[in-house]
Amino acid sequence: MLYTRAHKNRLPTPEEALPGRDEPLSGVPGTHTVLGTPLAGPHPEGLETADFALGCFWGAERRFYRTPGVWTTLAGYQGGLTPHPTYEEVCSGLTGHTETVRVVFDPDVVSYEDLLKVFWESHDPTQGFRQGNDIGTQYRSAIHTHSPRQQAAAEASRVAYQRVLEQSGYSAITTEIHPAADHTFYPAEGYHQQYLDKNPAGYCGLGGTGLSCPVGLPTHTR
Repeated sequence: MLYTRAHKNRLPTPEEALPGRDEPLSGVPGTHTVLGTPLAGPHPEGLETADFALGCFWGAERRFYRTPGVWTTLAGYQGGLTPHPTYEEVCSGLTGHTETVRVVFDPDVVSYEDLLKVFWESHDPTQGFRQGNDIGTQYRSAIHTHSPRQQAAAEASRVAYQRVLEQSGYSAITTEIHPAADHTFYPAEGYHQQYLDKNPAGYCGLGGTGLSCPVGLPTHTR
């Protein structure tokens, strides 16, 4: 199918989605370049997992791996139809995925509510299929939850932040909230992992509204 600009402005139907592949992509490194921890596990007992999509995953991943209590992060694709997609396929708009960061964290150090605060304050969740100058379905805002408690916390935080945004003239939040079990997470290619650590002068389109989200505790970064 010919890729067109229109494919970046709407999600594909199952009939339009690219077929993908049966096997995972190769070349994903084993170790986090900043934290020194395994990217895909195994993870120590007692840690929890959270999935956040908030625009280009290069800057989003850095925002989370700089948060104390985060044990490892992994850039990937989630929420789409195409199995094991490549970056080029995701960019086409014909897979339905959004660029996502998987965050493995120690709840004794940083709570899920703290991470929600990082999420909401690090981007503009009212922009639909874009984030700043990045346009396309792959940049849409989303939270994929790993437990009923996460689901409830994410939904409550969306309601709370919507009130804050409305008071400052912003429109409705477009962030999707889904159980992660309904949407397979596919790790991105190795060159995307900790991209801004490897390329300090690289592009980062991440930018928030400047408004504080009233969930969790004050956020601190390394």
